[in-house]
Amino acid sequence: MNGGARPEPARARLAALIDSLGLEASRPAPCPYLPGRDSRLVVVRPEQLVAPIYQLFLDLNFRRLGGVVYRPQCDGCRACRQLRLPVAEFRPSRAQRRCRRRNADVRASVGRPDPTDEKHAVYSRYLASRHDGQMSGSHEEFVEFLHDSAAFTEEVVFRVEGRLLGAGIFDTSTQALSAVYFYFDPELAARSPGIFNVLWLVEECRRRGLPWLYLGYHVAGSPVMEYKSSFRPHETLGEDGRWR
Repeated sequence: MNGGARPEPARARLAALIDSLGLEASRPAPCPYLPGRDSRLVVVRPEQLVAPIYQLFLDLNFRRLGGVVYRPQCDGCRACRQLRLPVAEFRPSRAQRRCRRRNADVRASVGRPDPTDEKHAVYSRYLASRHDGQMSGSHEEFVEFLHDSAAFTEEVVFRVEGRLLGAGIFDTSTQALSAVYFYFDPELAARSPGIFNVLWLVEECRRRGLPWLYLGYHVAGSPVMEYKSSFRPHETLGEDGRWR
């Protein structure tokens, strides 16, 4: 683990550049992770986002959505911290091994993100089952949210006997895969598709010789984020820019 490592010079220069821009955070909106709190974001829209630059952004606690990168900058709260797995050291838990066996019949295919009607129908059912009201489920949202992507973005599609189980969008940087979003058929929730997607991404990192899998933000105290901490060992990004 590199918990004591200081930010590399390139990352430090990018951090200084972002600070020099004096970016203002967005207007407060209800936090999707912690009830009763407000969320604010700082957004950067690079003219050209390439994989090496995106890796630097990841290590500054940014995430990608469409053509922008963003990170939370909430008043009085820094709970959203990037979490990553060192794939060489990762060992699945007993429950995760059971999930893998339960999905031994799943077939995966990888390619560029493709917003088909079949996928949109599953996406809409997935959102309806969550009842959080944060997204509409419209076809326009589906395309803009998941498929307005960078050149280094890919999609994995999981099927069981031809039926669409779920699909995940992920980015490829110079050192890692970064999970962007995963949705699945709620009728097949007993298979734990979200856990299976992470296990697949770990193996895909190993196949590509990439040392890290980034799982996005972990928010302590948020039930919907707690599953991420069950993948061990993992590291979280501190406010000082060090991974611990």
